[in-house]
Amino acid sequence: MQEVIAGLEQITFTFEKDVEMQKGTGLLPFQGMDKSGSAVCNFFAKGLCEKGKLCPFRHDRGEKMVVCKHWLRGLCKKGDQCKFLHQYDVTRMPVCYFYSKFGDCSNKECPFLHVKPALKTRDCPWYDQGFCKDGEALTERGSPEGRGAGWK
Repeated sequence: MQEVIAGLEQITFTFEKDVEMQKGTGLLPFQGMDKSGSAVCNFFAKGLCEKGKLCPFRHDRGEKMVVCKHWLRGLCKKGDQCKFLHQYDVTRMPVCYFYSKFGDCSNKECPFLHVKPALKTRDCPWYDQGFCKDGEALTERGSPEGRGAGWK
């Protein structure tokens, strides 16, 4: 039985290349349709998508760091123009409003991040812009001493 199952890696189906090339996907009927539930366009990620705004797949640039709180509830109308991530990722969830505001969240299954206010520190704005002469020597990022020489 193991010999029969083990040989599946060498089998190639005729439609695999078509799936990879995204054949059979039609253009959207009009520009600006919500694609937030669609998969990411493989060609756009490589800079090769020729369908532009009529492409049925998401053109995600990958720089979005936080999950869109409106998308989580199915309410985001911005689609690809949204500055937030339209993909469920536990590590990139936005901060819980109740926990940040009141220091407590009663929802046992809350998907949002619970960050203690004492741990929320301001980063050195010089380091965030790309350079601070103190660089990695910043040990206490929340204190004035740890914000770098450029901080005022």
